[in-house]
Amino acid sequence: MNDEEHLRRFEDHSLPKEQWNHRAHLKVAYLYLNRFSKPEAMERLRVGIQTYNAAQGIQDTPTGGYHETMTQVWLQFVYTALRQFGPADTADAFFDAQTQLCDKRTPLLFYSRDLLMSPEAKHSFVAPDLAPLPQPLDKPIDG
Repeated sequence: MNDEEHLRRFEDHSLPKEQWNHRAHLKVAYLYLNRFSKPEAMERLRVGIQTYNAAQGIQDTPTGGYHETMTQVWLQFVYTALRQFGPADTADAFFDAQTQLCDKRTPLLFYSRDLLMSPEAKHSFVAPDLAPLPQPLDKPIDG
């Protein structure tokens, strides 16, 4: 599925739940960051995931559903890689080149498991307790 179809199917909630995996989340973040400012991309991602989950019957539980800190952390990872290395022809090509983004354990380099899995981190952004999140070296972060 090409980038435009992926984004359309995410936004109209027709992307099958079985395809809503880690890479699918990252692709949406990447596509939004290529179209919008970082704050707008974050807001669209937040609202989009919450409405997609609701449409697909994905329950918000203590261990499942939308997670605010994870969403912001992964957006920051994608943003930093995009600013450092530039875009690719497609989202898949970008993630094929940026394999560090495909490891779901990456946030644990910055957060203890207890903090990242806490109810507070699920509901609102919490700063990392092990190391600062990566920042692009070329330009200051916008928003």
